[in-house]
Amino acid sequence: MTTSHQPQDRYKAVWLVFFMLGLGTLLPWNFFMTATLYFTNRLGQAQNTSLAAADLSRDSQVPATPAVPPSDRSYLSSIFNNVMTLCAMLPLLIFTCLNSFLHQRIPQSVRILGSLVAILLVFLVTAILVRVHLDALPFFIITMVKIMLINSFGAILQGSLFGLAGLLPAHYTAPIMSGQGLAGIFASMAMICAIASGSELSESAFGYFITACGVIILTIICYLGLPRLEFYRYYQQLKLEGPGEQETKLDLISKGEASRAGKEEFGVSAPKSQPNNKSSVRAILRNILVPALSVCFIFTVTIGLFPAVTSDVKSSIAGDSAWGHYFIPVSCFLTFNVFDWLGRSLTTITMWPGKDSRWLPSLVLARLVFVPLLLLCNVHPRQYPIVVFKHDAWFIFFMAAFAFSNGYLASLCMCFGPKKVEPAEAETAGAIMAFFLSLGLALGAVFAFLFRAIV
Repeated sequence: MTTSHQPQDRYKAVWLVFFMLGLGTLLPWNFFMTATLYFTNRLGQAQNTSLAAADLSRDSQVPATPAVPPSDRSYLSSIFNNVMTLCAMLPLLIFTCLNSFLHQRIPQSVRILGSLVAILLVFLVTAILVRVHLDALPFFIITMVKIMLINSFGAILQGSLFGLAGLLPAHYTAPIMSGQGLAGIFASMAMICAIASGSELSESAFGYFITACGVIILTIICYLGLPRLEFYRYYQQLKLEGPGEQETKLDLISKGEASRAGKEEFGVSAPKSQPNNKSSVRAILRNILVPALSVCFIFTVTIGLFPAVTSDVKSSIAGDSAWGHYFIPVSCFLTFNVFDWLGRSLTTITMWPGKDSRWLPSLVLARLVFVPLLLLCNVHPRQYPIVVFKHDAWFIFFMAAFAFSNGYLASLCMCFGPKKVEPAEAETAGAIMAFFLSLGLALGAVFAFLFRAIV
């Protein structure tokens, strides 16, 4: 197969579609996490009605009998973040693992479209419930069920997308990672705008959920248009065919005969693809072990510190100024998401070090230096009085480097993994890489308790 016969990604259409798919994968969940204060506030209200109703009750000073005892409401509010993490990470890990083994038995379109539609329905229900009066306990249970559903379908969606991108050239995993990074920026900006506007939590949350629904609908439209792009069809067929057959196939695609040729070819190429379908997952894992373990380690360190430790850093220069209200949203969340996105996006320009270089795992291990650096920032409350990096500038600098290295190295690993195996095995390799990414998130959530406890 010669380079001249390979179609070009005209107008970067496929790249943009994968970018949109990456954005649509994480933006809904980022908005859900941004609304955490809304959930905890609603659970802790004297009457678990809408926030507006609670404000009215406070203004009129009318006592009300709560449906749930105050101690129970306070308890539900206090454990919300911990239970949310558990309900998010366990389904994410389990369903990413299942997707790694079962993706060949369920059509790709069913996995991706089905997951997007399911997440869309969950967010529609979430938006509706903002306006519905519920007692604290039912509201808590329904919210946790929704979190489990979002992350279960999100795991299938993410694993399927990385598997899909594994069929294309290596740098086509980068737009997924970049889109996911941009999702964090949008969520951080939404948080800052909500603080600046002084709007009610319920109104902000409703806006988050409706925006998430719009993004998911746009993502579905982008995915439905993907099979119409010649560049994408070419690499889809490469999975099933030998290189020599691809030139003939490309001519048929150019003449608009892709559908008929595909039907004829499935009967011929199916026997050739049978051995590939039976490829050992263990053999694939052996080939991609270094990037898989690397991406797992990257996210273990990242989630272990962010946001469990970093969100408890206090400004040393704010005093009574407004900077005290904006310090964490800007210095922690916005800084992390901006530099994480820049790191992810850099892989579209350069991919150093190479996929077989020893520099890659070395740089991944070097990120351990951020553990003591961030723990020695102005974190409060803390057991030990030693604070080495008290000034805000130190924390912002460390967060920028921490986030940039996370985005760049994780994106490199996710790009290189599927390229260390044969094209027919690339989708499975991409799904396995997504599992190790999710494993890193889950391990990071566990280590977050340890890192916070030792401060």
